[in-house]
Amino acid sequence: MNTVILKAKSKENLNLLVLLAKKLGIEVSILTEEAAEDVGLAAAIEQGKTGQFVDVESFMIQLERDSAD
Repeated sequence: MNTVILKAKSKENLNLLVLLAKKLGIEVSILTEEAAEDVGLAAAIEQGKTGQFVDVESFMIQLERDSAD
């Protein structure tokens, strides 16, 4: 199964896409803006997982250096 997320500036255009998808037999789910942000955040977290731990002290030192620049 594949998923596509579309975000339109025009509600009318989005409704046309939803209508077309339904006519093609494609399941349609409409997400709230908050739910769409949650999906994006979950994807970013999953992509960022490395399985490695970060030393908090050295990370904080690096942040301080970066903010001083």
